[in-house]
Amino acid sequence: MKPEIHPLYATAKVHCACGNTFETRSTVANISTDICAVCHPFYTGKAKMVDTAGRVERFRQKYGRKEKATATA
Repeated sequence: MKPEIHPLYATAKVHCACGNTFETRSTVANISTDICAVCHPFYTGKAKMVDTAGRVERFRQKYGRKEKATATA
């Protein structure tokens, strides 16, 4: 690697909107974020389950294959 062309990679403090702080390594000294692993709904188990069955059925009705009518003689 060439000397003096790379940024300084040092310890950084991360501040979340929920009040959580932790340290990591980065080229930026202070990082502010809106959501972290402590307050993210996926990790806390408070994620809302969205019922998409209605959407899927509407899609199938609109774009689904038409069933062939059986011809009776």
